Amino acid sequence: MSIDPETLRQIETLSADDRPLLILDVDDVLLEFIRPFPQFLKQRGLHLTMASFRLTGNIAEVTTGRLVEQPEVTALLDDFFTDQADWQSITDGAPEALASFEDRAEIVLLTAMPHRHRQTRRAHLEALGLPYPLLTTEMAKGPAVARLRGPGKRPVAFVDDQPPNLISAREAVEDASLFHLMADNSLREFLPPLPTDIIEVENWHDATPKIAKALGF
Repeated sequence: MSIDPETLRQIETLSADDRPLLILDVDDVLLEFIRPFPQFLKQRGLHLTMASFRLTGNIAEVTTGRLVEQPEVTALLDDFFTDQADWQSITDGAPEALASFEDRAEIVLLTAMPHRHRQTRRAHLEALGLPYPLLTTEMAKGPAVARLRGPGKRPVAFVDDQPPNLISAREAVEDASLFHLMADNSLREFLPPLPTDIIEVENWHDATPKIAKALGF
């Protein structure tokens, strides 16, 4: 797998750091997504019914029942991320968890979203008291995780709500500690069993001591 060229450019602007590395997804890890998104849809006459762990095929017009197709889903997400500050709040326990790590680890946020939304998201995170470096990617996350680690063998922990992102990280950094955290655990029922080397955590209160151990604290 190759790295997103724009993501690589963003990584190369970071200062060198040899501390243990904590990489965090944003949507449904640091910021609520699946809870506010239905309210966003409601304002547009749409309804979200989670019959599977995906958006396409689960968004319908309230009046007609017509399912919204992929190009429309993409446009809706674009609008949501443009106005994310109006909708997305911090997940419970995240600020405290990150504060407990920030003096001992390099913390980097790695979000899968169009690069054009990076500045909007960074401003929103900073306003919420999360001023950590933010990287965007439009490709698989694994190569970015490997590049962030660099040539050494410093401990790496990666937290994401999407199993494919965690699997991509495993393929790129075989000794990374991987954590599956979801803001809404009711959605786990739609997922196949996770690979045995991915650590499932219920929330940030559960995750914090496990991440600390993985990073050697």
